[in-house]
Amino acid sequence: MTTEQIITADSKALVHFNVLLKDGSAADSTRVNGKPVWFVFGDGSLTEVIEKSLLGLKAGEEKKLEIHGSDFFGPANPDDIHFMDINQFSADVKLEEGSIIAFEDMMGGTVPGMIREIQGHSVKVDFNHPLADQDIILEIEIVEVRQ
Repeated sequence: MTTEQIITADSKALVHFNVLLKDGSAADSTRVNGKPVWFVFGDGSLTEVIEKSLLGLKAGEEKKLEIHGSDFFGPANPDDIHFMDINQFSADVKLEEGSIIAFEDMMGGTVPGMIREIQGHSVKVDFNHPLADQDIILEIEIVEVRQ
């Protein structure tokens, strides 16, 4: 294997990953659709913990990390918690604490929000990643490395 296939601080790595909860149940996986994703090192899209853990790995190698969700999804941001009037939700939306609802963003896409609390007419919606505050197991397989 040549040095071009080793992950360095300015590499691009094509990876498959599984995000597991502490009980071993799957929360997310690139294998569901059979489509690995590119991780670009040094561009700020990966946390420092993940980048440091993958440095030096080569195509074909795997790594298993037991980490806090914020080390993969980024830290929870209190500015991403919003209070909405219950009348802003259509009647066919079932509002329950813990349910995840798709909201339209300003670009016309969708963003998931978790219902954290309902009190009277106030609905607390958390737009942070639902696993950002949990311990997770991250399994990563390096498929390809480019410099």
